[in-house]
Amino acid sequence: MSQNLFLPAGVRVQYDVKTPMRDGVNLSSDIYFPREGKGPWPVVLTRTPYNNMATWITKPGTFYPQNGYVFVAQDVRGRHDSEGEFYPWVNEFNDGHDTVEWIGKQPWCDGNVGMSGPSYVGNVQWQAAAMGSKYLKTIVPRVIGDNLYESPHYQGGAFQLGWSATWAFRTDGRTMQEIDLYNWGQTFPTLPIRDLPETAGKTIPYYKDWVDHPDYDDYWKALANKERFGDIKIPVLQIGGWYDFFTAGTMLNFTGMKAKGGSAAAKANQAVVMGPWIHSAAVEEMTHAGELDFGNDSMPDLMAVELRWFDRWLKGKKNGIEKDKPLRLFVMGANEWRNESEWPLARTKFTPWYFHSDGKANSLMGDGTLSTTKPSAEKPDKYTYDPQFPTPTRGGCNCCDPEIVAWGAYDQTSVEHRQDVLVYTSEPLKQDMEVTGPVIVMLHASTDGRDTDFTAKLVDVHPGGYAVNLCDGIIRGRYRESTSKQKLLKPGEVYEFTIDLWPTSNVFKKGHRVRVDISSSNFPRFDRNPNTGNKFGHDAELRVAKQTVLHDAVHPSHILLPVIPKG
Repeated sequence: MSQNLFLPAGVRVQYDVKTPMRDGVNLSSDIYFPREGKGPWPVVLTRTPYNNMATWITKPGTFYPQNGYVFVAQDVRGRHDSEGEFYPWVNEFNDGHDTVEWIGKQPWCDGNVGMSGPSYVGNVQWQAAAMGSKYLKTIVPRVIGDNLYESPHYQGGAFQLGWSATWAFRTDGRTMQEIDLYNWGQTFPTLPIRDLPETAGKTIPYYKDWVDHPDYDDYWKALANKERFGDIKIPVLQIGGWYDFFTAGTMLNFTGMKAKGGSAAAKANQAVVMGPWIHSAAVEEMTHAGELDFGNDSMPDLMAVELRWFDRWLKGKKNGIEKDKPLRLFVMGANEWRNESEWPLARTKFTPWYFHSDGKANSLMGDGTLSTTKPSAEKPDKYTYDPQFPTPTRGGCNCCDPEIVAWGAYDQTSVEHRQDVLVYTSEPLKQDMEVTGPVIVMLHASTDGRDTDFTAKLVDVHPGGYAVNLCDGIIRGRYRESTSKQKLLKPGEVYEFTIDLWPTSNVFKKGHRVRVDISSSNFPRFDRNPNTGNKFGHDAELRVAKQTVLHDAVHPSHILLPVIPKG
């Protein structure tokens, strides 16, 4: 093997090594070796659809060999230098397992393999781990969830249009495709949604399959990590972000593996690092998320964090990992890191904050208030949701093209001036209040059609009026009872909708106010509900919906905040 003089000292590499799969397809692997010594060494594997020569992959390719590991970077099936046909997710169980098995039998491997990488590259780790190779000893997935239905494709039954369309367009080929030439302001509103690729001269079969499976059915269950926790028997370190696309799923992986992991070692050795990050902070050293910058301390050396984990589980070093608390959380507002033992935190006081108004909570100029006092006799709030003029996305836990759909923390006041947004705001807080944990809204509401959406957003209002989003969610009416089975609404009937806003961690400082925004759209992050109740994806009709939100003694609409007591 020739030396590669342009790599850092201590690293040599062999490119495009053919790695055979069980069906005869060869995948392409680039292998980075320590320059000194003959091995064998432990191995860190990354499998990617995004090009194994990307900078964020070659960086660990030079880092790990200098720390006594072989690093393998592989193009997944059908992408870049690998053979076969690409179809997202479905081949990664077998291909990941076959790759780990192949690595484990190589003379340069000492029998200990770990996996790392973010997003899709994180999900393939869970899929490989479920297959039970004796060589795979640990995984370190970044920014990925517990099932592919609830994110990235759907949330609360609503289709995640912004991500699904842009990601499908980018991956529609053997290499990444440029999508900046499209007028996304015209493309996103395409109806029927199933036909959106054709507007750009594309077909994209897997996009159509996503649209054709709006329920959490066998198509999604076959791909879901959460359905396979019992098959995963190894320690897992996850890295996620409060403004990431997979915030909820990251924590659900943690609790799911603690409860259902396939071995005592797996249950006992689950860990999470959760920072104030957007999705791309997993591979870029970024201290800001949208408009907010959380300071240099918000971005630790994640490669060093990974290395310490791998040193323990691949090299057997007694470095104290087991004595660490399993959760390392960044608390926004206070802008500090804290170690915790469980999720949700045992000392959490789940506290309802109730909606109030005299029936005129529409917009920032309305009379909506928020307090811990239960409502009595109050007029309901009403608004009109017109899917031709949806409430626009303004940041949040979305992905992955910020120049097309913004992500992260942004001032919400421009959105809150709309009449189709109900705004409920507390009085200024008399002391700091920490909110860390899962957040839900219990909304008592009705509509005049067979289906509609309701959205909710938790906002931290600064003394000067700057209103920054923390977390948000959506529920599609027909999925109010289960995402596995549709049940249309009865016009005019009041339902209690549970809206999962996903977790957050934030200190509302003294003088700040707590705010909740309620609406019926968040476009183009989510598709517009046409309010017809017709078959999803095939509907080209739009109708205006008349919405009613109740907050009285019988219908106490509220947000349930996970408040952490001081001390």
